[in-house]
Amino acid sequence: MAIRSVASRRTLAGLKETSSKLLGFRGIQTFTLPDLSYDYSALEPAISGEIMQIHHQKHHQTYVTNYNNALEQLDQAVSKGDASTVVKLHSAIKFNGGGHVNHSIFWKNLAPVNQGGGEPPKGALGGAIDTHFGSLEGLVKKMSAEGAALQGSGWVWLGLDKELKKLVVDTTANQDPLVTKGGSFVPLVGIDVWEHAYYLQYKNVRPDYLKNVWKVINWKYASEVYDQECK
Repeated sequence: MAIRSVASRRTLAGLKETSSKLLGFRGIQTFTLPDLSYDYSALEPAISGEIMQIHHQKHHQTYVTNYNNALEQLDQAVSKGDASTVVKLHSAIKFNGGGHVNHSIFWKNLAPVNQGGGEPPKGALGGAIDTHFGSLEGLVKKMSAEGAALQGSGWVWLGLDKELKKLVVDTTANQDPLVTKGGSFVPLVGIDVWEHAYYLQYKNVRPDYLKNVWKVINWKYASEVYDQECK
């Protein structure tokens, strides 16, 4: 019993130290809803202004609020040495934190047509897409097919595997970030295939949404990330 007690204290002490580093105790870092660089209606007709407003103000805001709440509860649980609550909060932190991370990328992955949305990627990323997928059309076809086939809710991604120095297409369930599929994976383009991203406009026809969303994909942003990560 004594050994178990000492081990438990050591575990909780280590947990406090680790969580303190992550959260920056004495003032937990909180997260806020990022502003968009374009109006809600600017992506029409590909994505309606109504969808964009609800998606950003309601859905993303909910992830941010719940993420902050979960982090505050984690702070309190660690301070109390409540290991079971710390473990229980893991799923809420992963889901809501992932929702915040993924959506923050998603908004940058979109751009109005008059701001370059839909313009094909150039430079190094354009060449890499041709190398790995044959053409941009080949990549679009692959991502659209995988996004349409994803059961339930989730995301379809174009990412860079920094370790293997190659582009990858993958899907994640729910709000799992791409990094959950590989520690060396960096997201370049992520497309939300939760119904809240398209249902008001496309009903249950996800393939139509995936066909049109490419018209407002911000390849300039993806290229900037790719160039930075390849240095």
